[in-house]
Amino acid sequence: MAAGLYGSDAVFTAHMDAFFAGYGPDGAALRDVWLRPAPNPKLGDALLTQPLLFAVGQALGRAVAEWEGAPQVYLGHSVGELAAACLAGVFGPDEGGALMAARSKALGTDGAGGMLAVSAPADAMAPYATGEVAVAAVNGPRQTVLAGPDGPLDWTQLRLTEGGFTFMRLRSSHAFHSPVLRPAADRFAAVLGRVGLRPPQAELYSSRTARPVRADEAVRPEFWAGQLALTVRYWPALSALLDTEGTEPGLVLLDASVDNSLSAPVRRHPAVRGGATVVVPLLAPGTEGTPAELAAFEAAREQVLRSREGSPAQAPVS
Repeated sequence: MAAGLYGSDAVFTAHMDAFFAGYGPDGAALRDVWLRPAPNPKLGDALLTQPLLFAVGQALGRAVAEWEGAPQVYLGHSVGELAAACLAGVFGPDEGGALMAARSKALGTDGAGGMLAVSAPADAMAPYATGEVAVAAVNGPRQTVLAGPDGPLDWTQLRLTEGGFTFMRLRSSHAFHSPVLRPAADRFAAVLGRVGLRPPQAELYSSRTARPVRADEAVRPEFWAGQLALTVRYWPALSALLDTEGTEPGLVLLDASVDNSLSAPVRRHPAVRGGATVVVPLLAPGTEGTPAELAAFEAAREQVLRSREGSPAQAPVS
């Protein structure tokens, strides 16, 4: 998770350190978990992984903003939406650590369960998203995630097998983005209510509404906290962004996910296939925690700078 940039990229390092300091007494231990080489079973604990995903996302964003011009549009997935909100100025980087510590505390033992990634469109999952099992995320045209308590989710697995679907159980101890997390969302909203939330200072797409966040929405604590219990509409949001802004040459899509999964579904989008949008991964899978990770990040910077110069070498990634 971008550990190879720590101690090498000054901006990234400074913002990671600030996050761990703001996280409170457990910040140093969380940093040690992050920096521990693989195998690292503690990263299977969502109460640790979620704040780290936020920290890495916002620190990468701050580092990218030091390039020639900050990003103009932000979109995040799940807890990454909070990182995007932080980068867009809804709340400050000095508040991120404390907010993520409060979010993990709000989660606690509520929402225990699991998640299933299914190779199917979201509408095909309607018969399976019943009772306590819900559509947790729409990640692509045929990438849908279901979530729910273990018992009902086990029953759903049997039904999916009978239906001939391909699916995989995700490594999650919580049924994120399902109704069972409503109590945790309410507790987190109470914490956000003590923060001076502000309208975004840059365009911010929401994976809750699949459109830009309005000023009146951004200042409501429940808008951000409620996403714990609601579907992540990442693919509809990304499609809306590309349909609106990807028709003119010059849009550069930066993928901050560790495994480049966030840009995978977009590579067949007409804006990318036609060359109007360029996809640039910030990290290279398999290089986590090594010097090669820094080299990949620097290569991404050079690719972005070339794309801004309109170099013919900047063909879309196919």
